[in-house]
Amino acid sequence: MSRLIELYRNSVQQWEVDMMGHMNVQFYVQKSTAALAVLAQELGLAPRDLRDSGACLVPLDHHIRFLKEQRPGAPVVINGGVIAATPERLTVYQEMVNAASEDVVATFQVTAQLQDARTRSPRQLPGGAVDRARALITDVPEHGAPRGLDLHAPRPAPTVAEAEQGGMKATWRGPVLPARGDAHGYLATDAHMGIVSDAVPNLLVRLTREDRSQGRIGGAALEYRFVYRQPARVDDLLTLYSGIRTVGTKAYQFGHWLFDASSGEVIATAEAVAVLLDLDARKAITIPEDRRSILEAHIVPGLSA
Repeated sequence: MSRLIELYRNSVQQWEVDMMGHMNVQFYVQKSTAALAVLAQELGLAPRDLRDSGACLVPLDHHIRFLKEQRPGAPVVINGGVIAATPERLTVYQEMVNAASEDVVATFQVTAQLQDARTRSPRQLPGGAVDRARALITDVPEHGAPRGLDLHAPRPAPTVAEAEQGGMKATWRGPVLPARGDAHGYLATDAHMGIVSDAVPNLLVRLTREDRSQGRIGGAALEYRFVYRQPARVDDLLTLYSGIRTVGTKAYQFGHWLFDASSGEVIATAEAVAVLLDLDARKAITIPEDRRSILEAHIVPGLSA
């Protein structure tokens, strides 16, 4: 097995920090995607080569574990290796490490595919890229394996009717702004997480009347899984539906389905594990009984990515 190689080095910026005082989940995805681009170059797929061939390496599935929150100014490094490589798919393991403490603060498993940059139709990875990837094969350590979520095969594509009939709530609605687009005019990978992150306060207020702008109790994600199903373009109108999957003593799980508001086509599905966070003590707290009862009453059976 190969050692992980360095793919990314940066720090947490103030503008990447959310109302909880730590780096927002979308910027973990942004950094993971940047690290994937560096890995592509290691495989012989440099940005210039991809541009010249009209191709791009696109994530299809993202599993993320958030192990330690990162505050403004934290220096971070992402190291990575390859779990599996075929002409059709590349599956990558990444670890985000705090460069000061040397703690692993987040892990990622990313399944990606080479696609036509204009049409997003699949292409095959060149043989040389597959060979280079196989030289970087690594194992996924225990701290990078799924814990609260199961990396099952993605569920069949859901519909808006299923979301509404199941009791999911509309939590985000709007166009794909240019700032959330990638270099090819599609919704960027990290922007999918950005939409979900923006929507969570709406889910909580619709279920529990909780206002995240008030008080000193917030929330923190422990784990996420995204399945990217269809590309959305800049200016497309999207609607996100969200719901509760399970509720425990400290942690609860929720799910999100993102749809094209015009066609009804599903763009992405996601599921997550989260906790309530005492913003002063920076510790997870037990979900109050009254709030847990409300959340349990809104569980959506069978909700998954």
